[in-house]
Amino acid sequence: MTPDPSFLRGSRHLLFPRSLRYQLLSRILLILAGLLLVIGLFQFLLMERFLYQNKAEGIQSQIRSIPGDIWERFNPSMRRGPAAAFIFFPSSSVAFINAEGKTTVLSVQNSATKESVPRMDKQLYMDALALTRRDKPLFRIVNDSEHGEQLVVLQPVRSFGGAPGVVQVSSGTKPLKDELYRQLLLFLFLAFTAMIGGMLAFLPAIRRTLNPLSRMVSTVERIDSGKLSERLPEERQPMEIDRLSHSFNSMLERLESSFLAEQEAREQMRRFVSDASHELRTPLTSIHGFLEVLLRGAAEDREQLNKALRSMYGESERINKLVYDLLQLAQLDRSPHIRLEPRDLSQIVEEMEPQLRILAGERKLIMELNGQIVIPMEQDKMKQIVLNLFHNAVQHTDPMDGRIRIVTNTTELGAELTVVDNGSGIAEEHLPHLFDRFYRIETSRARKFGGAGLGLSITRALVELHGGSVNVKSRLEEGSSFTVFFPNP
Repeated sequence: MTPDPSFLRGSRHLLFPRSLRYQLLSRILLILAGLLLVIGLFQFLLMERFLYQNKAEGIQSQIRSIPGDIWERFNPSMRRGPAAAFIFFPSSSVAFINAEGKTTVLSVQNSATKESVPRMDKQLYMDALALTRRDKPLFRIVNDSEHGEQLVVLQPVRSFGGAPGVVQVSSGTKPLKDELYRQLLLFLFLAFTAMIGGMLAFLPAIRRTLNPLSRMVSTVERIDSGKLSERLPEERQPMEIDRLSHSFNSMLERLESSFLAEQEAREQMRRFVSDASHELRTPLTSIHGFLEVLLRGAAEDREQLNKALRSMYGESERINKLVYDLLQLAQLDRSPHIRLEPRDLSQIVEEMEPQLRILAGERKLIMELNGQIVIPMEQDKMKQIVLNLFHNAVQHTDPMDGRIRIVTNTTELGAELTVVDNGSGIAEEHLPHLFDRFYRIETSRARKFGGAGLGLSITRALVELHGGSVNVKSRLEEGSSFTVFFPNP
């Protein structure tokens, strides 16, 4: 029978919870257990070495405390058999090895079985004879099937007569092992207690540490419901969480800006389509009306026919200009490639003087061209910038008393082109929207001159394409001043 996958997932989550709090706790306890295990292993090895060393030094001290004349008696001619008890070394096997390598058993651990003492290498006995009183004891751990594990201590001795020899004391390590295991059990108990205490102490500490993350989750849930203005706290928190909050807030600001920009772009597109439709509908309606009049018989009247054709021709020019402006704006929106070459701005304006005077008509034209001003530009687009600004000034000044002044100048930061008129001026509330597409202050007057509210939008796009900026200053009944600024390259 195949187990239920949901049951398996539930069991896995119970055994391995996905909560960050419990994952941190489990990993901390796992690291702590690993450290305690390593510490316990080193403690066991060091304690074992310490116990053996300490036991060997104790036996060495006991051997040195025995007078030399006693060891002198231990020779083959005086021995009558191993001693049944050796009061200085209880539960130990004692043997005396003379300089010729002859071994004399003095005492055994179990006299009933008369077991022999362990035999060591001859070289080891020679090394023991070379020891001095200041040297540490020479000992070995011997483990064989006959004697079990034993601690064998070798210590050189000299009798009063000067006869050298080595005393070998063999003692079982079981008491030492028992003590070692007791210490190990005590350490394991303390380690387990430390693990339990650490778990109880870590839980509230981790909960308190992760509280900022919990608050972040709550804030993000509110943001997910559509409140992009919500922000995460960035002060008095752990450094890592503070950096995360700062990064998240920066992302939210970009998202909010993008969302608002998208909404604004949609609204602009809606207005753009509506205004373009309106601008195209007006001349088309006019042309349709004239055609309807002609079809009803007005075409027979030569004067009416000529008048209608002239009107339709004018409306078609309006349509043509509007379509051309829309296509140009669409091309500028796609960030077209522009080839900039160093050109003299003053010379460009001076070359346009005859064309500008024709457009000005009876208006007074003043040109203040202050020397050579070389900036990177595309000549045709720069001429269009001048024409658009000049045409705007012409539309808003009196045909007879109008005065238009064109000024080129340089500053520390770049070059300036200024077009100043003494026209009707612009109200302050209109200035922020002046460069918006299809925005017109006086609809009736713009209709008279055929404007669709796209000239200044195209001008700003062309100026920005050259890396510059355009701004306007104006007062009602005093005129307007449009300034185009091109920064130094």
